[in-house]
Amino acid sequence: MTEQLTPENPRSTRYRTYVVTICTAAYVLSFVDRQALSLMIEPIKRDLSLTDTQFSLLSGLAFSILYGVMGLPVATLADRRSRPVIISVGIALWSLATTLSGLSRSFAQMFLARVGVGVGEAALTPAAYSMFSDLFPKERLGRALGIYALGSFLGGSAAFFIGGYVIGLVKDVRTVALPLVGDVHAWQVTFFVLGLPGLLLALLFLLTVRDPARHGLARDASGAVRRVAMREALAFLRGHAKTFSFHVVGFSLYGMVLLGLMSWAPAFYLRTFGMNPTQVGYALGAVVLVANGAGVLFGGWLVDRLTHRGHPDGSMRAGLVGAVGMVVPVVLFPHVRPVGLSLALLAVTMFFGSFAMPASTAAMQVLSPNQVRAQVSALFLLVLSLSAVGGGTTLVALVTDEVLGSEARIGTSLSLVYGIAGVLSIGLLWLGCAPFRDSMARQERLAAREPLGAVPDGAVG
Repeated sequence: MTEQLTPENPRSTRYRTYVVTICTAAYVLSFVDRQALSLMIEPIKRDLSLTDTQFSLLSGLAFSILYGVMGLPVATLADRRSRPVIISVGIALWSLATTLSGLSRSFAQMFLARVGVGVGEAALTPAAYSMFSDLFPKERLGRALGIYALGSFLGGSAAFFIGGYVIGLVKDVRTVALPLVGDVHAWQVTFFVLGLPGLLLALLFLLTVRDPARHGLARDASGAVRRVAMREALAFLRGHAKTFSFHVVGFSLYGMVLLGLMSWAPAFYLRTFGMNPTQVGYALGAVVLVANGAGVLFGGWLVDRLTHRGHPDGSMRAGLVGAVGMVVPVVLFPHVRPVGLSLALLAVTMFFGSFAMPASTAAMQVLSPNQVRAQVSALFLLVLSLSAVGGGTTLVALVTDEVLGSEARIGTSLSLVYGIAGVLSIGLLWLGCAPFRDSMARQERLAAREPLGAVPDGAVG
């Protein structure tokens, strides 16, 4: 039976906190499984005989292609079926795929395993966003999303710390003999360590989280809840095409910088400063934990603050502030010395770059009607995955391999690709504020006319 959560019920606050906490824990685990690959770039390239471009396909396209595509049908289910069940199945799937990454002995096998990680993780975020929107009022949604987004950086930091520790532990060992598996490379052990705990979290999630009551549902003349198909979600997007064009493209370029640096920063510090994987893991683990963690929480607070002060486009404005703060240090950090100064500028980049996560999500959730929220989120994640995660990481590799012709010049690639992306995101987010305000006003008028729930209307405006 669905638990009714209201402010008058003292258990509701504790339960909401628990749901955010366990969803954040799942997000942490997903980023641990996703991010560990980047720290092990050199041994994986050596043992599987890969180029930078091939490695970028493993860390970007392999994960993002089905992460984005599978997000669409999964989000449709999340708008109709039990969201905790969907999330539990997803956690189990990506944990098994991470473990299989440790069995890979070729580029093709690793590519398929990383595809599996993407398929599993596609279940988490759209369903979690949808649940949060039913659990929290819009003036508190930014903080909840900020805490959830913090999970990505706690996970990224943990991946760097754990990966650095495990690599340091087995640095003098080329192969390890495991029962039932046989001899494996030392880096493969890391995937076994990271993948298996997720199965326990999947079971805990399934047993302890209940699907919250959905609010603002569209109903037919008889009062029954009306199911909304993907075509109606697309119609809603078309009705606000200008708003979502600026939002999706602007935040995708913004995300390209943040997510690309998470993938390529380890290679940059390994090659440019001669650091070993353990040193890089600990250094980047600290940067991600402090800078990204503070940035995503401050970004969520800023969204709520601007919204509370009467700015309907508060989420877009918060994203714009972050993009402006990010663009100069992302150009400079690969070219300064010593390493401490470079890491400090990277930390500034990561702090402002993290504003994108709560800002982009809050903008989608407050504008979209209840029954299309997960689907709209999935469509955004599809574009973000293919452009920022897939395209952004591969573009840096192509510039390094094909234009500059030397993997030692990766810093120049990072400055060039992500500097341009940052400038473009500033322009698009600034231009998107006015259309977003107009869309919010139209949706509020529609909701006032439809007290049982605003039905997506592609013909509006």
